Amino acid sequence: MHSGDWPYSCGVYNKAFSHKNALIKNQRIHNGERPYSCDACNKAFILKNNLNRHQRMHSGLRPYFCGVCNKAFSEKSNLNRHQCRHSGELPYSSGVCNKLFNHNSHLIIHQHIHSGERPYSRGVCNKAFSQKNALIKHQCIHSGKRPHSCDAYNKAAAGVLT
Repeated sequence: MHSGDWPYSCGVYNKAFSHKNALIKNQRIHNGERPYSCDACNKAFILKNNLNRHQRMHSGLRPYFCGVCNKAFSEKSNLNRHQCRHSGELPYSSGVCNKLFNHNSHLIIHQHIHSGERPYSRGVCNKAFSQKNALIKHQCIHSGKRPHSCDAYNKAAAGVLT
């Protein structure tokens, strides 16, 4: 469909779709229907494509290969992300400070610094963090865990040793 028509409408939200399959996917999100399930682990999916991708995890099938180092991947998106390591490409840029990233997920985490958003928190002390690793480090205070050790001083530490 190339006419710019959006004839399929969501009955829950005021959202329209150009393809019927997109509407069906949207309806499944709303009603919780997951008609495609994995025979190996019973995990269910909204889309058959998602089931097929998931099943590669069980089969170990890795059909996507890096032309530089021959490393294999189960998903093309993971191969594309990996190839940035070889090329040095940093395609994602912060609109605030222009810092560059090789993964979109790293840019999203970085943007929390600029927005002040602190999406990672736990109920023990209600302290919130902009990055998940900071929350994990902080949780050591409450749990008493000291997962990092220093052989030179024979001591354990909660944070990352540098």
